[in-house]
Amino acid sequence: MAGAHRAGAGGPADPPQGDGGDDGDGPTPDSGSKQRSFWKELPLLIGIALVLALLIKTFLVQAFSIPSDSMQDTLQRGDRVLVDKLTPWFGSTPSRGEVVVFHDPGGWLPENPPASSNPVVRGIQKGLSFIGLMPSADEKDLIKRVIGVGGDEVSCKGSGPVMVNGKPLNEPYVYPGNTACTPGMPFDVKVPKGHIWVMGDHRQDSLDSRFHMTQAGHGFVPDSDVVGRAIVIAWPINRWDWLSIPSTFSQPGINALNTGVPAAAGVAGALPLVLVRRRRLLRNSSTEG
Repeated sequence: MAGAHRAGAGGPADPPQGDGGDDGDGPTPDSGSKQRSFWKELPLLIGIALVLALLIKTFLVQAFSIPSDSMQDTLQRGDRVLVDKLTPWFGSTPSRGEVVVFHDPGGWLPENPPASSNPVVRGIQKGLSFIGLMPSADEKDLIKRVIGVGGDEVSCKGSGPVMVNGKPLNEPYVYPGNTACTPGMPFDVKVPKGHIWVMGDHRQDSLDSRFHMTQAGHGFVPDSDVVGRAIVIAWPINRWDWLSIPSTFSQPGINALNTGVPAAAGVAGALPLVLVRRRRLLRNSSTEG
């Protein structure tokens, strides 16, 4: 009786000895349950990874493969560069000296080769290109260096140097053995607002702005066609390097022609305010007198 009284008053009787439950944590799930849980979560993890990859490719950074020799020696055929796509979303426009990726303005590239006839291969390519893991067969992008921006006067005669707003460029990035310009193809252009003038670093092997001056766009690339700035060589590892802006583009006076118009516009805009303030002061002084 005493034993029964203790069980009733103190709750359930103690578990039988040897059942492995003396640690108080309850039964431990077996490895089969863990395996099933992993396979249930795997589709969710894959989905999250794909969404993140798509967001990064769309708004932040995208990898591009270099398909030609037009940017040697800065970039080699087969290099992969990371392109900053974030700053254009905040209104940033291309600057002189930057290496940029841009969409074909029209007629710069030949027609793309036809897509694979295999529907499975075609579907995989479209899926991977959609999230930025491989280039699209439908995309027609180029990569060049920005030499002039809207408002700049860019010119070159003979073998160079290239002149920007009357300042000669010192271009150590030009391919060894090349001249700054192609002899027999002089140019003197005024870059329209909202456009850029681009040239490849391999000057004698680059179909850049110089070769499209007779087309509808006159060789200029709209800022809206710029995908972003190439900021780093990411692959192969032994060629890892930042793609910085050469110092020649920050030489004194190179902005002279660009800053004159905004400065004049600022003076013109401020003049009415000065006159109104002066008139107010004169009226106040006559009232006090």
